[in-house]
Amino acid sequence: MGDRPRELQALVESVQVQEGDPAAVVVLGQGVRLPGLPDGVAAVELPENLGIPGGRNAGVRWLRENGGVDVVVVLDDDGLLPRTDTLRIVREAFVENPRLGVVSFRIVDEEGLSQRRHVPRLGGADPALSGPVTTFLGGAHAIRMDVIDQVGEFPAQFFYAHEETDFAWRALDAGWEIGYRADLVLRHPRTEASRHAVYYRNTGRNRVWLAKRRLPAVLVPIYLATWAAYTVVQRPPLSGLRAWWGGFFEGIRVPCPPRRPIRWQTVWKMTRLGRPPVI
Repeated sequence: MGDRPRELQALVESVQVQEGDPAAVVVLGQGVRLPGLPDGVAAVELPENLGIPGGRNAGVRWLRENGGVDVVVVLDDDGLLPRTDTLRIVREAFVENPRLGVVSFRIVDEEGLSQRRHVPRLGGADPALSGPVTTFLGGAHAIRMDVIDQVGEFPAQFFYAHEETDFAWRALDAGWEIGYRADLVLRHPRTEASRHAVYYRNTGRNRVWLAKRRLPAVLVPIYLATWAAYTVVQRPPLSGLRAWWGGFFEGIRVPCPPRRPIRWQTVWKMTRLGRPPVI
């Protein structure tokens, strides 16, 4: 969004020094003019802010038209790759496992610690442990282009919040695997998700849209009741709780097609992986 020029410069430099063949790098400006970028880095300035999923979709389309890449890596603009072998490990991971569709990086703060919300397992269990998971981190992940071809783009209507979960459930339902790799590290400032003005509203709305789009009918009320209870227990500020409930009822009132629920086989797969799609 044009407000982190120094961080963006550092991130791009950390990508350019990666081992192996150079990556095709594109920076998306969400309704802003981009700063000067190093040679070989493409600048794509969108006329408006399309939100996180819309921006990712635009980046993927650009790569299709100009790069012909097999894997797309998405990184937050205030992140940094502290190691030079990260992209090599990503390439090797996809070559070694043809059914691997998405790889989630480990996000660490300035002290090398991972926040609970940055571990794609229930309870944020052991961020140093790699393994199969049911979702991935939006700020640092890699997706095989074949997966996008098969299951479609990120849901642009979500704008912000839970777009990764919608994509992940579709990928799992199509038979792809999602892996969390603790050795793929993105350093990122320690922040709180609630810093975004639309956090509570979009979280409430998109939870409902996610359930209506992807869950078998019998699981929809269970999922929504679970998350409503969890939100209340977390005791957000009153203004945040009001915004959350406003978004929740907006999600019920406003449709967000298509409705293509995952199979019960996928529900069981997610349950075996430790995260049944009810929380």
